Amino acid sequence: MNGLFIGLMTGTSIDGIDAALVEFSDKSLALVASHYQPYSAAFRKQLVDVAESRNDTLDNVAKLDAILGEKLAEAALSVVHKSTYKTEDVLAIGSHGQTIRHRTDIATPFTVQIGDPNIISARTGITTVADFRRKDIAEGGQGAPLAPAFHAGTFGASDETRVILNLGGIANITVLPANQRDDVIGFDTGPANGLMDAWINRIKAEPYDVDGAWAAKGKINRELLQVFASDGYFSQAPPKSTGRERFNIDWINQRLPQKNTIPAEDIQATLCELTCLSVCQAIQTVAPEIKRLIVCGGGANNRYLLARLAQRLDGIPVETSGAYGLHPDWVEAAAFAWLARQRLQGLAGNLPAVTGAKRALVLGAIYPGN
Repeated sequence: MNGLFIGLMTGTSIDGIDAALVEFSDKSLALVASHYQPYSAAFRKQLVDVAESRNDTLDNVAKLDAILGEKLAEAALSVVHKSTYKTEDVLAIGSHGQTIRHRTDIATPFTVQIGDPNIISARTGITTVADFRRKDIAEGGQGAPLAPAFHAGTFGASDETRVILNLGGIANITVLPANQRDDVIGFDTGPANGLMDAWINRIKAEPYDVDGAWAAKGKINRELLQVFASDGYFSQAPPKSTGRERFNIDWINQRLPQKNTIPAEDIQATLCELTCLSVCQAIQTVAPEIKRLIVCGGGANNRYLLARLAQRLDGIPVETSGAYGLHPDWVEAAAFAWLARQRLQGLAGNLPAVTGAKRALVLGAIYPGN
């Protein structure tokens, strides 16, 4: 199915909405327009409080579901307005929604995303596809990550094994083997920007560490790094997925010395190193034959983080997805445009080898437009 699709992505960093207008042809895609719509500080706090179980009453969650539906619709309309197209030219919107809980480590696993797709389809008039994760969980999977199937078609190569690294609030990797008969592997490795954002926000009231400049001023505290890295998630075998219900500011506070004298910038440097360590250990475990690391997500803009990754990978080229035709800020949104296209075509959106689901599945529920 060729044509225009919109992808709406709201990630674990909970900073705003990424909207990508993507044109698909038989064997390629083109990013036609993009739009970033930041959350206000007050609205972000409301979402974070829900995601971290501080104000998750049913009334509050339902209210935020409706408010976010309006904001997602605004973002979709904005990205169309940035192009030469009209809403009636768009075949569908794929909306991820804002994850407020992802618990696949319990007896009755579940995931919850808000951002009412009924409102999105009503305001835009465009058919909207949402609720991508729960079918995979119903079939025994993690419901995450879902981008690896898109990564395989977009960044794979027959002459080398590549790893795609998405650095959002949480980090996830996709291993694209040179031998395309081998399974694609993918899973969440642990925190990416999420803990660093939480720490700089607490200490300096800033939303994120621009270019990793604050972390670069600090010194890595090896003892604290060892404490951070002892969390059982890092040694857990895939398939696995996680979120800010586990890795958040409380997680940091619980692991700091009772009488903490570690300089704040050293803690930031150590949190950055934790991201690098957990990512690189995961890669070395599941993809020792890696020939290239391709980075996407907001963390691709953190120069200090990329430099640390390159040093730990010792000679493996570290590049961003921009070198392969898709700017790192828009890869995840484009993936959900692709997932909407897969749903309309009745094609699978998950990879069982990645999520652990029993079979390949058509993902997402359809909310018809006008």
